[in-house]
Amino acid sequence: MEDQLIDVYLVCNARFHDTNFARLELLKLLGENEDIHTRVADSFADTEGIKNSKLLITYTCDLRPTPEEQVALGEFLSAGGRWFALHATNAILEFVDGGKVDTPDIAPDFMNMLGSRFVAHPANQKISIRVTDVEHPLTTDISDFEVEDEEPYYCEPLGEQTVLLEASYSEPSEGYVQSSYGTDRDNHPQMYLHPWGGGEVLYLSLGHCSGKHDMKPMVDINTVVRGSWNSPVYYELLRRGIRWGIGDL
Repeated sequence: MEDQLIDVYLVCNARFHDTNFARLELLKLLGENEDIHTRVADSFADTEGIKNSKLLITYTCDLRPTPEEQVALGEFLSAGGRWFALHATNAILEFVDGGKVDTPDIAPDFMNMLGSRFVAHPANQKISIRVTDVEHPLTTDISDFEVEDEEPYYCEPLGEQTVLLEASYSEPSEGYVQSSYGTDRDNHPQMYLHPWGGGEVLYLSLGHCSGKHDMKPMVDINTVVRGSWNSPVYYELLRRGIRWGIGDL
């Protein structure tokens, strides 16, 4: 309904990613709707603020909610909340001997709410994205498209998924402990809907970005990467995700 205040909560804190860039771009998109009032945080600690919001948006990586925060997230969803989870929200990372990255399953409740758990990814590359549901409002009239310099995610699916976008790739993830995970599958979801209680999660794996100093200590000075953020289609998906989250789609 027009002229009704809409509370949105944005959690933006992504290790090895350009949090500042992603936060600014998402706030610009949220600012296109004058009815939206956005709170911004770098953690899930404000459980009451999240539960009192209509939509939660997360652009995070290796951000680990406490058990109490996970309970609150579940209550937010169960009460009908909507959660637009971007990119590495479902990633927990640990470096092990030899410099490889492990992705331990240490927050199963969190991952079950999200509908997937990140396991590994090969090198950044061009990805061809296919629309698997051409009739859903989130994807209708969007044609298959390509994104450059994106991280192709291998994720463990958890629970029900209505897949809206998918892509095909099968390269091993050289830098990860589970280097061969996902290489035996033909298709990998890039965007899906996942129900939880009375609410729902929209997960979009695209959205990698990193700035000059975001890869320390692995790389001292990093080449700036914008990945899917260079694609107008990605911004259309973000706009539709916001509209979906506030019940306007």
